Amino acid sequence: MKIAYNRNPEAIVKGTNREIAVFSTDGENIDTEVVKSFGDEWLKFHEFSDKSIEKLSNEYFDVLNDSILNKQSYALDIGCGTGRWTKSLATKAGFIEAIDPSDAIFAADKLLGKIDNVRLSKASVETIPFDDNTFDFAMSIGVLHHIPNTQQAMKDCVRKVKKGGYFYCYLYYNLETRGWWFKTLFAISDLIRKVVSKLPSGLKKFICDILTIVIYMPLILWVRFLVLIGLRNIAKKMPLSAYNDKSFFVIRNDALDRFGTKLEHRFSKAEVLEMMENCGLTDIVISPLMPYYHAIGKKI
Repeated sequence: MKIAYNRNPEAIVKGTNREIAVFSTDGENIDTEVVKSFGDEWLKFHEFSDKSIEKLSNEYFDVLNDSILNKQSYALDIGCGTGRWTKSLATKAGFIEAIDPSDAIFAADKLLGKIDNVRLSKASVETIPFDDNTFDFAMSIGVLHHIPNTQQAMKDCVRKVKKGGYFYCYLYYNLETRGWWFKTLFAISDLIRKVVSKLPSGLKKFICDILTIVIYMPLILWVRFLVLIGLRNIAKKMPLSAYNDKSFFVIRNDALDRFGTKLEHRFSKAEVLEMMENCGLTDIVISPLMPYYHAIGKKI
């Protein structure tokens, strides 16, 4: 099902399980420091078990069904990172093109193993090596909010989708549904992020592990205690409640993801809807469930 690239790659690199085409990642709408930081992160956190991938996928993909993605679908994963989302959907799609501008593409190669209906390419949102109107389904999960101009990046992604095809994304929300005390805690954590994200890679990883222990785990253990004594509704309102049932590995990974990047945007539900509509998407569904906000739209 895979088609030819619309231009020649700059290089072909031999990965652990497959060859990887390398394209330019230059462009105006990219922050190279952020890309390198995520490459370092995913090379450290790449050993996701099938069980953990399935659990996370059930949360993220509740808005998908067989009419949106099926064995006839030619799909595109933009900013694939470790490849865990590609791996999750590989059994449902016909073929998936997975791209990432960072060295995480090599971690994805290892995680995906011998799965044969996936091709990996090193490329950015601005240098996607396929013609416009090519894909039945495209997704970008936790990526576009780390790009300088999120709206433009989304437009670049949607251009690759056929009319009648679907685009799925996950974008950080701006805590619009949370109370003042929750937002205050977040503001404090954001100040920490702005300091930690500027540290050298090795020190940054070490500090983020410390933050996992001294910030994340006490809050998560408190949430787990509330659930244990039957106060689940109160627990859901607590910071980091989404990590109640997550492994320590996932929590460490997300702490690095949270505090390790210097660039992130956050959006209201209305802003997510507006950006998707600006890209020519209709029938937009924004999930009412965490993680906020993940959404699907149909290209008209």
